[in-house]
Amino acid sequence: MKFGSTVRGSSKLTAGLLLAAFLFVGPLRALTPNEWRFSQAIDVPANGLIRVNLPAETLDAARPDLGDVRILDSAGREVPFLIDRPMPRRESALRSQELRTALEPAATQITLTTGTKSLLKGVTFETPPGSEFIKAVRVEGSHDSATWLQLASDKPIFRMAGGAANPSVSFPEGIWEFLRLTIDDSRTAAVPFRGVLLQVAETNAPVEPLPITIKTHDESLGVTRLAIDLGATNLTVASLRIKTSDPLFARQVTIAVPELANDGLCEQTLCTGSVYRVDVSGKVESRLEIPIDAQIRGREMIVLIDNGDSPPLVINAVDGARRVTRLVFLAREAGRYQLLSGNSQCSAPRYDLLELGEQLKSAAAIEVRPASLIASPDYRSPDNLAAFPLTGASIDVAAWKFRKPIQLPKAGAQQVELDPDVLARAALDQRDLRIVTQDRQLPFLLEHTSISRSLPLTPTSANDPKKPRLSRWSLKLPQAGVPIARIICAARSALFQREMRLWEEVADERGDTFPRELGRGTWKKVPGETTREFAIQLDVAPKSGTLFLETENGDNPPIDLHDFNGYYPVTRLIFKAASDSTQPIWIYYGNPEAASPRYDVTLIADQLLRAERASTTLGAQENMGSKTERITQTLSGSARYIFWGVLGVVVVALLLLISRLLPKAQ
Repeated sequence: MKFGSTVRGSSKLTAGLLLAAFLFVGPLRALTPNEWRFSQAIDVPANGLIRVNLPAETLDAARPDLGDVRILDSAGREVPFLIDRPMPRRESALRSQELRTALEPAATQITLTTGTKSLLKGVTFETPPGSEFIKAVRVEGSHDSATWLQLASDKPIFRMAGGAANPSVSFPEGIWEFLRLTIDDSRTAAVPFRGVLLQVAETNAPVEPLPITIKTHDESLGVTRLAIDLGATNLTVASLRIKTSDPLFARQVTIAVPELANDGLCEQTLCTGSVYRVDVSGKVESRLEIPIDAQIRGREMIVLIDNGDSPPLVINAVDGARRVTRLVFLAREAGRYQLLSGNSQCSAPRYDLLELGEQLKSAAAIEVRPASLIASPDYRSPDNLAAFPLTGASIDVAAWKFRKPIQLPKAGAQQVELDPDVLARAALDQRDLRIVTQDRQLPFLLEHTSISRSLPLTPTSANDPKKPRLSRWSLKLPQAGVPIARIICAARSALFQREMRLWEEVADERGDTFPRELGRGTWKKVPGETTREFAIQLDVAPKSGTLFLETENGDNPPIDLHDFNGYYPVTRLIFKAASDSTQPIWIYYGNPEAASPRYDVTLIADQLLRAERASTTLGAQENMGSKTERITQTLSGSARYIFWGVLGVVVVALLLLISRLLPKAQ
């Protein structure tokens, strides 16, 4: 048997080893294709080594480790293969052999003796902590320290107060014995650089464009949050690129993914980076790409852009690139082969090709792509949540005080956002939440997000006549107990610096009230400063419906505050609803004695993350308590004790009246 024409350029020894390896292990036993959900045709034009580039739909249908993928020849026999996931060799950093710094009238010049023969692609400046600057850099390279070649000009390096930074300068890859770095100090003072690292060039790896859809766009607390849909699961995302029309900016960006943690879903940080478009010496330089290089098992990613006190960026779109995944196998003859995927029960194959893995991956081969995915007629359309239990244990809801109907747009995986009514009356850790239909629980996962929702706070003056130097505002919440985490307002006063204190009045067990501090902060405003909002972070969640914000003015005039808003974090419940169910589904809450539920749904959190979820809404609240309970729930402090005292007096009076009406004993 001979290799195809594309392999003949390899050495005879390598070709012989590869051929011997494949002859030894294949073909293998025949398989039953209907045990797999999907198949794809692979048309091989000639015999030889074949490299199959897997499309996103194949990766989405297969398991994350590709342990269910199989290749069959025209006779239905299993063909051994290797999985090739080419990844770049990450760039490394080296210290130069020698560094000399010279301060000129309008520039800082740093000369490096590299001491390496590695390919260099850039330099990274080390600066003191807390330093803020923006500089233009010129880079020159030399082999003899006498003749210099310009490699880069007017490249920006900066470090901003909000955390955005770019301390690196890139230039074309090359071997340089000497580098000369000239930093422009003509507009700002020189920076005391602590050192310079050499960036050794990385080994590139192939990528493909990745179409991305922005699912949600939220603005809150100086952060832009984008939830993006990758279109498929199990993709190795190489990078994301943010498209914006803003002319000049610098932002810190965090990339996160929803993951299971502590029996719930939360956002786990993958990486951080900076995007910018800056003007350096009249030349606009930009970088809008965030490198990632990580496999994403779900189809959703979170992009958090820290805006600080600047207005949000205008985000036009987000696109990206993904690393390719390939299968390498030997075709003994031309013809149609089959690629199978979508079998959650089979074990991963074990082929004796690992020792020749590197040779096989780098050998010349015929490049092919499989045809479109075809579902096996013996299987219905795949359901990622097929193993999700639709119902849990039965439940007696007599102890729960409130409920709301969940209005489903369609069957399948659902996500419902808890509104202020639920958050205010449920336990602070949401342990008393239950989703119920026909007196049976529906298992769910709790998801804590980085989204914040705002609530308007109604302010009124609450100054104390006995304390003329004290300014106090009374802030009315829409309802008592909403777990707001931050309060933001604006100020009309042009110049001030104040220590702000936030507190509330709560009642103890005897009905006596006392002040409970919620948070503190220092607010400062100077003339000419860009108008911004002032925030105070709450250390604990409030219990009452009225908060007090106060500050000591000293001998200064009172400050003028307005536009108060409270922010609370968004929490969601994720569950599955049956397609044939006509019974109403309720969310129950308001049982302080309830313990946290324990569902086996956490075992299949990956399937929940892979599934497309419909956003549901909550209906009107219903009070499930008795009439007496409803009255007492509206009372607090001494009023509650007065109520029970009066009720006790009435009961005693009724007992005395009854005793007088009874006939006396003879």
